[in-house]
Amino acid sequence: MKLLEYQAKEVFRSAAIRTPNEAMVTTPQDAVKLAEESVGYPCVIKAQVPVGGRGKAGGVKVAKNAEDVLQIASQILGMSIKGCVVEKILVSEAVTIQNEYYLSVVLHRASQKPMIIMSPSGGVDIEEISKNQPDKIFKEEYDFIVGFKDYSLRKTYQKMFQNQEERVSYKEFKEFLNKIVNVYFEKDATLVEINPLIVYKNECMALDAKILLDDNGLEFHPEFEKYITSNAEETEQEKMAREANLTYISLDGNIACMVNGAGLAMATMDTIKHFGGSPANFLDIGGSSHPEKVVNALKIIASNKKVKAILINIFGGITRCDDIAHGFKEGLERVSFNLPISCRIIGTNDEKAHSILREINIPVTTDMDEAVQNVVKLAREG
Repeated sequence: MKLLEYQAKEVFRSAAIRTPNEAMVTTPQDAVKLAEESVGYPCVIKAQVPVGGRGKAGGVKVAKNAEDVLQIASQILGMSIKGCVVEKILVSEAVTIQNEYYLSVVLHRASQKPMIIMSPSGGVDIEEISKNQPDKIFKEEYDFIVGFKDYSLRKTYQKMFQNQEERVSYKEFKEFLNKIVNVYFEKDATLVEINPLIVYKNECMALDAKILLDDNGLEFHPEFEKYITSNAEETEQEKMAREANLTYISLDGNIACMVNGAGLAMATMDTIKHFGGSPANFLDIGGSSHPEKVVNALKIIASNKKVKAILINIFGGITRCDDIAHGFKEGLERVSFNLPISCRIIGTNDEKAHSILREINIPVTTDMDEAVQNVVKLAREG
């Protein structure tokens, strides 16, 4: 899950990471009130959407007075940025910027340790820096036992802050990095990014913030529940799947997929595309044989009005195929929908599963290509 900027900065402030004086509002009138009573002028009005490119799209502007705030906030609220409608804006104090830096924490998969990526050329996409100024990208590995290696980090510090007048102390810089790493660990994040990072009154400040959370860790963080329910990027089906403890990702097609195992799910979607169809979702019911999972999966699929046909693709190892079939039969009794179905079920107790499905007039095969070609045809006819 991606946190919006104001949400990520709330996390930062709780970790004593400095941010500008700012707050989120949802109306132009509240923006004016906030600017007048707290933030002051000039101030920056920033669209809060889970995509990049806000500045280029006109979603970030400076306001010099109350009239500006009212006009700019009215323009930004309701605008669409890469398909996301702006419903929230951040009103932030305008701070003096000498230089913009880049900083992020990600997992280095080879070493299985956090990697700090830094650059003195911030304010643009890291991909752009890496392409045009590769010598401006610095990396520091964080060791779980000793932390940062001082001899290496000091060299990076010197390269980052070549402007003596703006340079923060090495101690301040290292403490700031440790705070960012702690957020990465404590919040089960997969990415913590500041772009730009600035030096303001001799302290590091996060002028922008981006945090990606590991969905598998959300159950351990009740403090994020308010963000889960308020972020517009989660579809109705994804919310239902999260509540049912199923792995689901919405896609743009019209063929719903119910599969056990992430690898098979990916192969299934590739095969649908190969035969000219378009998957409506990634849905992994996992290795469990519990029929209730199938019932919940059908509820999610039936709620998607774009779906024209359903493909069930089960390879039973740990998963018992007859339990899947029982769950599917129960689901048809409890979930109301009228969609054509194509089934491929093979593996543990598959003969029993086929018998159960044929009793309720559901066609089933053991051949994946046959099932996929059939569902593509059904979706086109639908």
